[in-house]
Amino acid sequence: MKKTPSTSSVCRRALLTCASTAMALLAWPSTALAQAGAWPSKPIRVVVNFPPGSSPDVLARAVSQPLQQALGQPVIIENRAGASGMIGAEVVAKSPADGHTLLMTAGSAITTNPFIYASMPYDSDKDLVPVAAAARITLFLVARADLPVKNAQEFLAYLKANPGKLSYASAGNATGLHLAGEMLKSQAGVYALHVPYRGSTPALQDLLAGQVDFLFDPGISLAHVRSGKLRLLAVAGMRRSPAFPDVPTLNEVGLKGFDAGQTHGFYAPAGTPATVVERLNSEINRILVMPSVKAQMDTLAAEATPLTVAQFAAVMAEDSKRYGAIIKERKIKAD
Repeated sequence: MKKTPSTSSVCRRALLTCASTAMALLAWPSTALAQAGAWPSKPIRVVVNFPPGSSPDVLARAVSQPLQQALGQPVIIENRAGASGMIGAEVVAKSPADGHTLLMTAGSAITTNPFIYASMPYDSDKDLVPVAAAARITLFLVARADLPVKNAQEFLAYLKANPGKLSYASAGNATGLHLAGEMLKSQAGVYALHVPYRGSTPALQDLLAGQVDFLFDPGISLAHVRSGKLRLLAVAGMRRSPAFPDVPTLNEVGLKGFDAGQTHGFYAPAGTPATVVERLNSEINRILVMPSVKAQMDTLAAEATPLTVAQFAAVMAEDSKRYGAIIKERKIKAD
């Protein structure tokens, strides 16, 4: 005859089961707990690898306040400029992969540095992971107001008629602004002297002072264009800017396929939990369409790019291919 378990034995088994479950929970890895909601547990540090006032800096600051509200932790911006963005990128690449340190970078630091430096203190493909695209930065061809040209066609003709007499500024050797100038020289068959600066802000200051003749600008010069201190000649992308619908693209004036756009975005140290990356991607994408953030982007004539992590990675891979080609053609090397 089958013996029915006593009430006391059932209780003992239940207690043993509960004890086993409790022990399993105690043994659950801390990373899993972080993925389950313990993150963020302290302030988020966003390292911007370009100077204050640069387009990555403007974008980081536009996103930081709404992100702070969404995450319930302070978001601290830290500028670590230099070496074509590598100084700040290295800081993040070597930081703990706990989701509390992010990199906000110009696209050029990811797409071009591997082609121009024989060695780097980190591997951008292995040591950093894409988190969220912030904006597609359209470059603008801007000249000093007293240059004797009124439009892009006249500018190209003037360049051809005066080889080596004009100079153009950039945010630094082998940066996106430098590469845009090299693309122009290659496709138009012209020559101009490259003058590198430590960031786009000092480059703009010297253009305003008449020390250089033109530059490719990610948008910080547009207030001076509107005031008449500088002249906007062309858009260096595949479509016109909504901010200046009457200004043609370089593609329209004869430089077929000219596209010097870059996607700026956020990265994290490799190994950052996927759930943290996805949470950040979701929050940043939501923030990008906020009117207050759009207003900041309008100052740069930038286009918000709320992409998935995979889409962001694909865009960067395509840009890397295009810029790698011009770097090899022009034999561009780091200083």
